[in-house]
Amino acid sequence: MKILITGVNGLLGQKLVALLGDKEDVVVIGSGRGPNRTTLREANYVSLDVENRETVLATFREVSPDTVIHTAAMTQVDDCELDQEACNKANIEAVRNVVTACEATGTHLVHLSTDFIFDGSHGPVTENEEPKPVNYYGQSKLVAEEIIMQSSINWAIARTVLVYGVVQGLQRSNIILWVKDSLEKGKSLQIVDDQWRTPTLAEDLAIGCWLLASKKATGVFNISGEDFLTPYDMAMKVVDYFNLEGSLIGRANSSTFSQPAKRPAKTGFIIDKAKTQLNYQPRSFNEGIALIAKQINL
Repeated sequence: MKILITGVNGLLGQKLVALLGDKEDVVVIGSGRGPNRTTLREANYVSLDVENRETVLATFREVSPDTVIHTAAMTQVDDCELDQEACNKANIEAVRNVVTACEATGTHLVHLSTDFIFDGSHGPVTENEEPKPVNYYGQSKLVAEEIIMQSSINWAIARTVLVYGVVQGLQRSNIILWVKDSLEKGKSLQIVDDQWRTPTLAEDLAIGCWLLASKKATGVFNISGEDFLTPYDMAMKVVDYFNLEGSLIGRANSSTFSQPAKRPAKTGFIIDKAKTQLNYQPRSFNEGIALIAKQINL
């Protein structure tokens, strides 16, 4: 089985490489902008701008993948709000290009989507919840889903929530390391306690994507963690795990923070479909903390 991963230099892409690298009968081809920053051999890496339709078509025809896992996207929510043209290119036109290439080559698509397609009025939600985004990022991801659903290809959409993890050479932090580092330096933190999510360990999301690819699954699947937490809850779990000073953390209302893009208040996913049909079994948030602690030698 040959799998093409777009955005392979990112957090999920690198976790997919680590997961699939040792699997027999699986050939992984990674693509991204710029040089290869993964453990893939250079022969298995393709420099690819998914916003360029002709290049995408040429790459698919050359690689001839059985499945593409499309992780490349513009995911910084405020950046999407402030630069909607760039967001359109990355999250809509790129998906249109990938779908066209899948149609031309008979490739199965596993596409990454988000809980931000929902308005946050209630949660956690199932795959059947009606989308109603409250920011431009969510709107762009919903349009991408509609493009895929209206196509003639075989597709699976993996919706996920607040992905966290660490990889070498990727500097973006996550709530676990941010809270730990800040408290160890004696900094006081105000953390939101009126938004709820089901945070997703990057390793678990990679497993979910592999299950969708290996089973040639079709349809929409919620692929996330199960713990329904606020950022404040997550921070206090970090405090407990590392035995930090929790009194430095205060509860904050999201309305006290000024951000260009509105965030949905309550999302998170019910993952019964993925558990039943894919045998997907995510780790708890505490287990995620422990894995990250091990990975960074704490």
